[in-house]
Amino acid sequence: MLFVEIIEATALASFLKQNEKQPYVRLAIRKLDTLKILLMVLWETNSIDNTQYIAVSEKVDVVGRMLGGWNGQLTKQNSPAPHGAGKK
Repeated sequence: MLFVEIIEATALASFLKQNEKQPYVRLAIRKLDTLKILLMVLWETNSIDNTQYIAVSEKVDVVGRMLGGWNGQLTKQNSPAPHGAGKK
């Protein structure tokens, strides 16, 4: 279910106006963090082996970096310009 919720939040964000995207990107990041914890629990309880854990974790980490970059970009774009910006 977490996979679906991450995809849903990401898809919603991709179709929204620039200033409306960030809450959905942050939601996807929170869901991904939960997924990472659950994967770790599966690994620590020997429900998945090292190979499976590494394979999935690497892909989850890539998605996390992408979402984090998108969130950072949105933060910069939605921030007000510094006082005096554009003046010489």
